[in-house]
Amino acid sequence: MKAATRTRGATATLRLRRHTVVLRRRSARTALLLLVLLAGIMVASACAGQTFVPPAEVWRALRHGGTPYDLVVTELRAPRIVLGALVGAALGCAGALVQTVTRNPLASPDVIGVGHGAAAATVLALATGAAGSPSALPAVSVAGGLAAAALVHVLAWRHGMQAGRFVLTGVGIGLALSAVVQLYLADAQLDAAEQVKLWLTGSLNGRGRQQAVPLAVVMAGCLPGLVWAGWAARPLALGDETAAGLGVRVDRTRLGLTVLGVVLAAAATGAAGPIGFVALTAPQLARRLTRTPHLPLLCSALTGAVVLVAADLAARTVLTPLEVPVGALTALVGGPYLLWLLGRRGRTATA
Repeated sequence: MKAATRTRGATATLRLRRHTVVLRRRSARTALLLLVLLAGIMVASACAGQTFVPPAEVWRALRHGGTPYDLVVTELRAPRIVLGALVGAALGCAGALVQTVTRNPLASPDVIGVGHGAAAATVLALATGAAGSPSALPAVSVAGGLAAAALVHVLAWRHGMQAGRFVLTGVGIGLALSAVVQLYLADAQLDAAEQVKLWLTGSLNGRGRQQAVPLAVVMAGCLPGLVWAGWAARPLALGDETAAGLGVRVDRTRLGLTVLGVVLAAAATGAAGPIGFVALTAPQLARRLTRTPHLPLLCSALTGAVVLVAADLAARTVLTPLEVPVGALTALVGGPYLLWLLGRRGRTATA
């Protein structure tokens, strides 16, 4: 297969037969730097904790085994770190897709009911015993997130998908599902209520291979769709009329992007519980780093992975031996960011 590459300014054009791919140099450099930063944080997370493990011993334990730190590194920390990176990448990608569809930097998968649906389904499964075993809870939460997002889409669809109506419908469904969870907590037994509350905060504690493998399979299955989304999302950033003039089927494209975002967010929620603000902040941070007119999917995924792995490292080590749920820490950092973003949008609208 013949390929031709043409460089011009800040971009490089790669031609593969009938397809043309535009590569932005700044985006490529940003992705490489994020990968290096992610690798460094993952190594630091494998070393740090109540028991400090030197980096050389971490490498030996992962490669050969037979060290005193095998249990700590290979069984406890490494699976948790990999899961954190996968969850962060899935949430970052999902947030970029949802914000592209709604054209709103304040939108996230939680806005369209994914997190609330997953929480309500998990609560009902625990209350009725329908899950059968704790290992089935991730699948239950994924099903709940998908069902909630589908309900939002059905109710919001009136001769096409309008971003404002889609977001408002998602907020309404989310509030109703939150009320279901609160009603259960008010009348549940203490042990069951504590279990639900811990899950609702979002945590990587006690999670590892059992959750990481299904999430990795889902993300691998979504990869062809994400390659398509990286191309399809760009015209939508120009507006509906311009995108339609370019031959894009706007409603179908939005539906496809939404389905991809919902599947990734639901799978991440099923693996680690509802972790807030990662899907909200990661795409905007990635956009500021790359300075692209659209939300970059790859850099959004890498930014989400960096944010969540770093947050989990802080959650494990800052208040040792007390461990803070990572969802509480991301909410603590993401709340002020949301207020800043609201204030910035307000000043822009006034100007």
